[in-house]
Parts: sequence; C-alpha cells; structure tokens
Amino acid sequence: MKVPFVDLKRQYISIKDEIDTGINNVLENTQFILGENVAAFEEEFAHYCGAKYAIGVASGSDALTLSLKALGIGEGDEVITVPNTFIATVDAISRNNAKPVFVDIDPETYNIDVTKITEKITEKTKAIIPVHLYGQPTDMDPILKIAEEYNLKVIEDACQSHGAEYKNKRVGSLGDVGCFSFYPGKNLGAYGDGGIIVTNKFEMAEKIKMLRNYGQRVKYYHDFIGFNSRLDEVQAMILRKKLKYMDKWNGMRKSHASEYEELLNDLPDVTLPSEQNDRTHVYHLYVIQSPKRDALQKWLSSNGIATGIHYPVPIHLQQAYRELGYQEGDFPVTEEYAKNILSLPMFPELTTDEVNYVCQRVKEFI
Repeated sequence: MKVPFVDLKRQYISIKDEIDTGINNVLENTQFILGENVAAFEEEFAHYCGAKYAIGVASGSDALTLSLKALGIGEGDEVITVPNTFIATVDAISRNNAKPVFVDIDPETYNIDVTKITEKITEKTKAIIPVHLYGQPTDMDPILKIAEEYNLKVIEDACQSHGAEYKNKRVGSLGDVGCFSFYPGKNLGAYGDGGIIVTNKFEMAEKIKMLRNYGQRVKYYHDFIGFNSRLDEVQAMILRKKLKYMDKWNGMRKSHASEYEELLNDLPDVTLPSEQNDRTHVYHLYVIQSPKRDALQKWLSSNGIATGIHYPVPIHLQQAYRELGYQEGDFPVTEEYAKNILSLPMFPELTTDEVNYVCQRVKEFI
C-alpha cells in the first residue's frame, strides 16, 4: 500500500462539478480582480470566524505582513513569537523592519508557553504573535490579559487552524487581527496561494483594504505606499465552494486523529498529540514524537508511507536569523521537539485502511 502525506486530488474529485462550473463562470464574467467572489467570500469567511470583517490578500505571509504594517509595527519595535513555527511568521516581522523575540513552547500543546511571555517584554515590545500550530489553538486568555496590561497588539497566526475553537470561539476572532493562509494543503486550501485577515475593528479593516491595493481608497489616489496583495477572484470562488464543507472536513480529520490515538496509544517511544479540554483541535497536521524519529521516518518511507517534519530547524537556529545571536540551548523544548517530531499522513479523505496500515508499520518498527 502507498499512503500519501496529503492527496489534494481526492478532495477535488469529490466537488469537481461545483469547482469546474464556478471556474467557468468566473471566466465568462471576466471580472478577475477584487470581483464579486472576493467580496462574497470575505463576508462569508468573516461570518464563519465570528468576526465583523475579512480582507482577502495574496497569501498567509502577506496577511501577517500587512497586519503588522496596519498596526504601525516598524523599525525599532519588538514582536514576541515562537521559534517553533513556519518561517513566514517571523518573516513578516522582519519585513516590517521589527525584531522578532522568541519564547519557548509549551510541552503539551507545541504552542507558546504563556508563562514565559512577560519576561521577554521590554519598552520596545509592541505586539505578540501567538501561533495556533498544527490546528491546536493557543491559550489565548493569558495572552490577551498580558496584552492589555502592557498595551500590546495581538496578531493571531491562524494559518494552520481554520475552524479551530478556543472556549467556543473561532480562532482569528480573538486578537486585534487574525491571519489565515489558503495554501493548497491547508484545512481550507485554494488551488494556488491566497490568504485573509479577519478583524473586529473597522479602522483596521479599512487600512488593510488600502494596504493590499497600492494604498488607495479610490483608484489612482494613493494615501500611502501600499502593496499589490489581492486575493485572486478564481481562488475566492474555489474557497467559497470549499468553505461549505469546512466543518465536515475538519470532522473527518478529527476522526482520523481518534483512530491514530486508539491504535498508537501507550506505544513505547511514541508520544501522541493532546487536545486541551477548552479547545477544538482541527488537526491540520498529526504530529507525533519519537526519539527514533529519523529511523522511523526512513522505515515508513520504505513501506510506502509519506511523512513530514514540521519543523526540522527552529527559526532561531536558521541561517537567515543568525544575526539575532541566539544559540543552541536557548529554547530547549523547541530544540528537543525539532529532533523528535514526525507528521503522519493527515487529510480528510484518508481512509481507515490507510490509517490502520500506517499504525501497523509504526508498531512493527517500535
């Protein structure tokens, strides 16, 4: 048996007629930039998240970058986040000429350790970017309390957590802004790049709308220097079609996670992900740990099972961020996990037989 890490074609086939008809309609209408599908999807996604406004942009990376820009984060400012994330989180800080300041992660959730945030706050700190990693929401109440106490902005990196909930509220709607990616492999994925920013603040929404479109409110009248970062009309149509299935697909992911849990529970040298009681994990990734990770990955590959590592090198040890001066040992939990974590196949259309096969091979190896 061959088990892919993710299979986008299975999902496409399941809604092929809807997608093909929608694409043809966009082509017939020839309204390709900021058209009716973008406007409709923004409204629908804002409602889905429980937020007032949503602004479509070109990628999740741009969502983070434009959010920081709109909040006035710039040169000399510091932004607190985690070293255990995709580099786009930190890239966005750097692209605004601010300085990323790292906090180690909580051993249970893989997200920021909220008990270590205040010790990193200085007079230059302007914002916190909690990352809802792998589909698991961060513990937001302590972060929002710290932000209020120190007058900091909160930008939720929800690029891996579409539909996840914290205390019955959807992620992205809790901070000043929430940022999502629609990279094809995400829980809600486009057929190309795409992203969106959600917020409950009218002024923020208006500023971001201008930033994404050359700093203009009216065509050819530019109030400030902006970007060309607009969600594509074709992708917006695709995302509208797929959003209707979001909760169903997330439920399928949770079902597969339960299957993994049942079959791999209590296995020596394997640590499974945990879901916190006050949160809804949507399992963008199913990440286990093993001190024999590299050998396990090789074994699974030899048996036709594709896996991933998210992420093998923490941001503070990346060559791109060597100027920050961090050393190995600065964030021990993150560094230990980087050596042990392994992402098993996870996507809604995964079959029970495939999950069983993966677990059988993991057991054989152990």
